[in-house]
Formats: sequence, C-alpha cells, structure tokens
Amino acid sequence: MTTTIPYTPAVEDRTASLPLRLMLAPAGTAPALLDGAWWPRSRDLTVELPALTAVLDPLWGRITRVTVNPTFWPVIPRKVPVDGHVVGVGWFKAEQDPHKLLLFSYTVGRWDLLVIPPETSPATAARLMIEAADPLGIRTASALMNEAEQRRIAEETELSLVSVWDSEGGHGAGLPTSRSPARAVIAQVSDATEGI
Repeated sequence: MTTTIPYTPAVEDRTASLPLRLMLAPAGTAPALLDGAWWPRSRDLTVELPALTAVLDPLWGRITRVTVNPTFWPVIPRKVPVDGHVVGVGWFKAEQDPHKLLLFSYTVGRWDLLVIPPETSPATAARLMIEAADPLGIRTASALMNEAEQRRIAEETELSLVSVWDSEGGHGAGLPTSRSPARAVIAQVSDATEGI
C-alpha cells in the first residue's frame, strides 16, 4: 500500500500553509530502484528540505545527510537547519541521477527519491509519484522523467492535430461550405400505369 503524507511544517516559511507532496513505497516491501517521489514547490533546497526531512525523520530515523545532482538545483547549501539539528547537503554531478535525491540516516541507511520538477502538471506528477512508489518498480528516476516527457510531447502533438482538424472543418471537411439547411425536393411522381 502506498502512503501519501500530507504535512505542514511548523517553521514559518512561504510554503508553511501548503502540504508536503510526497509518496513513499509501502513499508516492508522489497527494495526497488526508488523508495518514492517528492514534488517540491521550488528549487530552493533551504526552503524545501526542512519540511521533507521533518516528515521523514520519524519514519526513517534522523536524516543526517542529503545528496543531489546540481543539474536542477541552482544553489546547493552545505547545511540546512531542520528541527533542532543540521542536515548536511552534498552533490555529485556524474555519479548521481539528476532526478534523484538521496537521503541518509545513521539508524536505517539510505533512501532514493524521485524529484519531480516543481513546474510539472498535477496529472503528470501524480502519475510519476505512483510509478516511483511502486515496490516492483524497475525504472530509474531519469527513465521515469524521460517517459513522462515523451508522454507530454505525444499529448501536445495530439492536441495540436485535433486543433488543426477542428480549424479545417473537422469531420465536415470536404463537404459544401454552405451552412444553410438542405432543401427537400418534393415532386409528384406519376404512376407509370396511369392512363393505360
């Protein structure tokens, strides 16, 4: 069973009134490539990480370190204060998938989360969260994001084709352009046997 954890951080910040967008694989399931997905509201780690780690600390043990790939994070702080302790933040460009966040805890180990870009549409984000939290999942974070992008392009192409179809007359294309109703022709047909 997949868990979605709504959470409002105690620390006042610009996202304080908004719930955390996080979905985790069911507890006790066999390890998959990803342990879930996180959909932050911005690309600011100093704002986003405190809420995430505050939720995960009770579930996974105190989060002590987080690593990211700097491709999608404009600023990577070395440390982020979180509910009475500090979480170290590191980065790996070549070694870490750009769409993945690694979280480390002294007590339990490591977790890998898909990071869904903040600008992602809600429908796409929901689909990605479900796929990333699947305990039987075999796709990497980048593979999931690439599939989502291909799906988005296909949907936009289809919408574009439908728009062109509609603008060119849709299913009525090729028919007379007159919009007046067709007139019924009524004629009296003489009986061929009449007058015989």
